[in-house]
Amino acid sequence: MPFASDELFLSFQAALAGRYSLDRELGRGGMGVVYLAREVHLDRSVAIKLLPPERAAQRTLRDRFLREARLAAKLSHPNIIPIFSVEETDGFVFFVMAFVDGETLANRVRTRGPVPATDGARILREIAWALAYAHEQGLVHRDVKPDNILLESTSGRVLVADFGIAAAVGDVTDGVLGTPEFMSPEQALGTTLDARSDLYSLGATAFYMFSGKFPFEGKTATEVLAKQVTQSAPSLVTLGLSVPRKMAALIDRCLAKAPDHRPESAKALAEQLGVALELRRAMPAELRAFVNRSARLNGPGTLLALGVLSVAFFIAAGFVVGTSGSAWSVFAAMAVAALSVTAPILALADAAADLIKKGFTHRDIGPAFDSVLDQVREELALERSAERVSMERVLSGMTVASFLMAGSWTIAMLLPDVDQRALGRFLGNTGAVVFNIFAGLGAVIGTFSGIGWVIMRDRRIEPEGSFWARLWKGRVGLLAFAIATKFAKAKGITAITHRATELSLGMAAEQLFESLPKATRNQLGDVPGTLMHLQSAAQELRKRHESLAEALADAGDAGAGPEYADIREMRNSMHDRLREAVGALETIRLNLLRLHAGSIGVESVTTQLGIAADVAAEVERLIAAQGEVDRMLKFPRTPATTPV
Repeated sequence: MPFASDELFLSFQAALAGRYSLDRELGRGGMGVVYLAREVHLDRSVAIKLLPPERAAQRTLRDRFLREARLAAKLSHPNIIPIFSVEETDGFVFFVMAFVDGETLANRVRTRGPVPATDGARILREIAWALAYAHEQGLVHRDVKPDNILLESTSGRVLVADFGIAAAVGDVTDGVLGTPEFMSPEQALGTTLDARSDLYSLGATAFYMFSGKFPFEGKTATEVLAKQVTQSAPSLVTLGLSVPRKMAALIDRCLAKAPDHRPESAKALAEQLGVALELRRAMPAELRAFVNRSARLNGPGTLLALGVLSVAFFIAAGFVVGTSGSAWSVFAAMAVAALSVTAPILALADAAADLIKKGFTHRDIGPAFDSVLDQVREELALERSAERVSMERVLSGMTVASFLMAGSWTIAMLLPDVDQRALGRFLGNTGAVVFNIFAGLGAVIGTFSGIGWVIMRDRRIEPEGSFWARLWKGRVGLLAFAIATKFAKAKGITAITHRATELSLGMAAEQLFESLPKATRNQLGDVPGTLMHLQSAAQELRKRHESLAEALADAGDAGAGPEYADIREMRNSMHDRLREAVGALETIRLNLLRLHAGSIGVESVTTQLGIAADVAAEVERLIAAQGEVDRMLKFPRTPATTPV
């Protein structure tokens, strides 16, 4: 009631007079009331969470609240809301924490719907970081849910609130503490909890964040708790959501009933989410449009051009035949042949020129195609259901059987001394008619079943864009960009958030080098070659590192076992070498900036270039050494026990 709320506000403010000035109520729930206040001494905004007076009167609850709050106050992490003080004054029990200007994850989903996959992966990783830190300090949250996740409005940073506190004084349901929709099975049963219980709650939070629904719903809390204990949570994949397959698999593992089947730790989960995030690096709209449209010569214009070339070819061929032996005939044939080769190259160069004008280069092509094709492959994976594969096999069998039948009839008709009369004598008149009918039907059925088989097969094989990716990444793409560079100039450098760090640093350093006086460039030597060498080595290293991290993630809990020790060691070594390679690129860029400013000489830059070359050579040796690890990865790995 408003009057009761005002009375509590007034009495609480009276107890805090001179220390905190209450501004307004931010919210209230089962565990208390949250006020926005100003701390008088430091003149800063804070949030104060007050334990309800009726609960503070219960000594057991009050002591538990103070104990848990003081434990939580010892946590210091960028993704955990810091608690400044825990106090008991004039019968009021409360704690003071940092004020976060933003909204809860629950409110974000309620007001704007499910969170996109890329944002969701980032949010989950930051929550996992916070949980991993708390678990290392021996503290289990016990009430991970969207209402306890805050999203800072200015930075988008994720902060976790109420470590151990909400469950300590929260609503009691059937003798257990917590929120039924996000409780782990062991928490619902009232048994001993460990860090893996928080991972289940995080999985339920992720399910809600991506779908806007709870994993389990019921008319009563008891019904929900029963489902938490006895039923398997539905997979996000079955809901038709645009959540990457690997991320959905991670969430499924978090929601496993048995704690041993969940991820090994919150730290391991954060690492696996990091892999998912790296694979989902955002692409600018210009690059997506290029990959999906401009880069492919398969539109109406291409068909028209091919038609014109075909007509020209036939005209030239007729001319050649009509004037055989003349020099003009040879020239016409060579001109048509050259046009048929150069026209596609010029069309590709035109597409490249348009991209160059928008501030992109050939080195942006690879990451762009990789990102888009990864998403296409995820969509294709949805088509690879058991039912579709079975139907494809049926259609392929029908195609083979039908054409065998039609083929046998054709062969029989082609054999010497075999005609319809001979067939009639062999099978009888009725048998011959039936054979002919089935042979004809076989041809018809084989044609239509073959078309269906090809269509279904095309829906699950490698996407068409793979051909264009290889074309653009290779010599043809380099040639198209080389031609386009002669006629097009970039209007400005586009935002490079989509680029891997080594790619961004290499391009920035190369631009700095090109802007130096020619005499200085000659003194420095082949800086672009060194940059390209180091950048390529770093890119290959990043790719190998991601493949190892992905293999360990796919292995699940077995990835932490002794049989994967060599793979983990190689992954960690590649991570360290990648940092060295990126650091070397960063140092070159900074030294070129200092050279521009006149604060260092050419000798300092050349020294660093030599060091960078050594780093690149070391990286290449490490990549070559991974051959043995690649061989080990071919051995069968222990699959995750939770079905995906």
